[in-house]
Amino acid sequence: MLDQLRAMGVFACVVEKSSFSGAARDLGITTSAVSQQVRSLEQEMEVTLLHRSTRKLSLTEAGQAFFHSCQEMLAAAERGKIRINELRDDLVGELRIATTPELGATHVVPALSHWMSAHRGLMVHFEADNQFIDLIQERIDIAIRMCSKVEDSNHLTSIPLARVDQVLVASPSYLNQTAPISRPEDLVNHDLIPVNIMKNYQNFSFQQVTSGENIKVDMRNRLQTNNVFVAKSLCQNGHGIARILYLDVQKELKNGTLVEVLPEWKLPAFTLNAMILKREQQPMKIHRCLDALKQYFSQLPGGRIYQEAS
Repeated sequence: MLDQLRAMGVFACVVEKSSFSGAARDLGITTSAVSQQVRSLEQEMEVTLLHRSTRKLSLTEAGQAFFHSCQEMLAAAERGKIRINELRDDLVGELRIATTPELGATHVVPALSHWMSAHRGLMVHFEADNQFIDLIQERIDIAIRMCSKVEDSNHLTSIPLARVDQVLVASPSYLNQTAPISRPEDLVNHDLIPVNIMKNYQNFSFQQVTSGENIKVDMRNRLQTNNVFVAKSLCQNGHGIARILYLDVQKELKNGTLVEVLPEWKLPAFTLNAMILKREQQPMKIHRCLDALKQYFSQLPGGRIYQEAS
């Protein structure tokens, strides 16, 4: 049985690398050994899994179905390894995480919910504030921050979690009752609803997705807030246009309560980072927490998908 499972792993690697030699390099064995493993599978199951030619390999119908089973087997093995590691690591004590109220409620808690339930001996404290927190003074283990660029630091390490675009949004009712917007210059005739914790919130630098044309615009505002949830509510009630991170408005854009303004123009992107103190050895609870955050944000689209993008 173990020999067959090993051969299944070799077969999956051959398919992923599209060659016997590529799989051999990846697995650290000879090409002939790889070929023998696949041949033994075919003989045992009495089917042809691969069409072989001098130019390329291609899957037979049986090979395609079997490849999916191999992928499931390898994924199950990987989940088992992760679970064993979780059981082996004794995660106890306190873990202090700093983030913004919006990120904390919308993403950080969902990202860590299953992980926190699996480690009942760990006390987790969330410090939710829009102001940057001193990690040393406040004894913060992980700070999750949105940055346009990461400043070099002698005592902090930055781990990128996601690239996040900014978008302009408004309600359909607002757009139907106000002057049309076809270019960035048209925004001067509209009201901005700024999230005022953002620096220079009234200044906009646009780049046209196709042509690369750059335009800078200043917008006026009458209303403002320091909270993304309030900005979205003001937008949905037809009070103006807001610049909000794509992560924070995916749901509203999908259900149509908010509409993207000037989708063919892009604003500078941000990077969501996890900041930790530089240490020779990080506690295991920090490593495991970062793993959970990386897994969540790697599956979450933070950037707009342009037609021109690959």
